[in-house]
Amino acid sequence: MGKLKKGYTTGTCAAIASKAAVRMLISGMIPESEGVVTPSGETVTALLIDAHFDGDIAVCAVQKYAGDDPDITDGLLIYSRVRLCGKDIRIDGGKGVGRVTKPGLEQPVGEAAINSVPRRMITEAVYDVMDEYGTESGAEIVISVPGGDKAALKTFNPRLGIEGGISILGTTGIVEPMSTKALIDTISVELSFKKANGHTFALVTPGNYGRDYIMQNIGLDIDAAVKCGNFIGEAIDLAADKGFAGILLIGHAGKLIKLAAGIMNTHSRIADGRAEVLCANAALEGVPKDKLERIMESVTTDDAVSVLKECGALEKVMKRIAARIDHYIGKRCAGRIEHAFIVFSNVYGELCRGGSESVIKETINEGLSYRNGNGRRGNADRGGA
Repeated sequence: MGKLKKGYTTGTCAAIASKAAVRMLISGMIPESEGVVTPSGETVTALLIDAHFDGDIAVCAVQKYAGDDPDITDGLLIYSRVRLCGKDIRIDGGKGVGRVTKPGLEQPVGEAAINSVPRRMITEAVYDVMDEYGTESGAEIVISVPGGDKAALKTFNPRLGIEGGISILGTTGIVEPMSTKALIDTISVELSFKKANGHTFALVTPGNYGRDYIMQNIGLDIDAAVKCGNFIGEAIDLAADKGFAGILLIGHAGKLIKLAAGIMNTHSRIADGRAEVLCANAALEGVPKDKLERIMESVTTDDAVSVLKECGALEKVMKRIAARIDHYIGKRCAGRIEHAFIVFSNVYGELCRGGSESVIKETINEGLSYRNGNGRRGNADRGGA
């Protein structure tokens, strides 16, 4: 099977289109393509579409490319309209870009649903091309997505309080392929590689938030963990099949909370239930009805956690949830492999852990050993056996 094709995020598209529009304004020319370096370090170059001048405004678009990922935004045109003025870079959303109407999301109420990493990418891309030409200026940038309002109806944006269009997203700038069979095959290959290189414990995380947490809070390399996407159940099965002694799952609450309801494929199109899990367990711990209603209306797990923290129930509710997660992971492991897990929040840090403490300790120690060159991979890097 061939290697899956990566794509690039709506944030990358917006950054490329904005950079190209600034180049047009400074040079007076319309380039055929433009490129940016993404936060992941990869360079993405894209053809420009419908690039033109509108008075003192430059306009151009980049077509979203999702690679082999099944993404509803694939093929949409991400437009940037740029005017050079003032001293600061101001970014807003136009038609087809959602606007935040409820608290608890990354951007405040009233702002365009353009997340912080894309905003930073756009700003850096604009300053890069200004530096190239020796120009000092501010800019007004409006990102729009024709058809974004219709595409957003197929997402959770309306439920989250993002109205009128899609969100401009991306933490790495790159879209990793997430097709079911291909991704499960990729998980299998990565686990096999770890096993062949002497690992006896599998460190697994759903995605980039987990990898960042593992680097920043545990001190392991970014490649220490196998990324499983939404296929947590399959990752457990594969780790057991390959003979690992234990598996340690580390993930953001937005994914792992779902395990407390027995949900082993955590994609939002398959199942959600985060608010319901938190609300049910909070109710069992006697959290008042008005707080439960706020939890059910929360648009993110961090928002719901803030309610539990506010009423002093966070620790006992998370302890109950940890017991349910432990129960369902144990059922999936079916006695074939030991397990442990750590659930965290980007805002509140570690929320709960469970399973075997020895699995947590051994997995982390093993990872640190390989990082420091004491494992088989480390010896090979030094020219050993």
